[in-house]
Amino acid sequence: QVQLVESGGGLVQAGGSLKLSCAASGRTFSGAAMGWFRQAPGKEREFVAAISRGGATTRYADSVKGRFTISRDNARNTLYVQMNSLKPEDTAVYYCAANYRSSSYQTYGSVRDYDYWGQGTQVTVSS
Repeated sequence: QVQLVESGGGLVQAGGSLKLSCAASGRTFSGAAMGWFRQAPGKEREFVAAISRGGATTRYADSVKGRFTISRDNARNTLYVQMNSLKPEDTAVYYCAANYRSSSYQTYGSVRDYDYWGQGTQVTVSS
């Protein structure tokens, strides 16, 4: 069974930075396309960023493009997202997700494309 565990969330002032991690176990990490999503109170879960199995292809939501960077270390079974220039509207619970049905260079931007989810980590950006 796949397990995903996020970490690195916290409270940060607007303009600050955070780096989230997602540790994966249970299946070969390099076999999964990965994604980050977030959910603010009262809102639907939304796409943030995605990366292909080998890391060659990435995709970002327009709202985070140029500020967030997704990466992965397949040797360490870990997914990351570096978040810079944070804004109050980035406040949400952040989730990582895995898709083990992907082809080599594919990325996925929809909640329904992912089969496995972590428990989430809270990110709060104060103004």
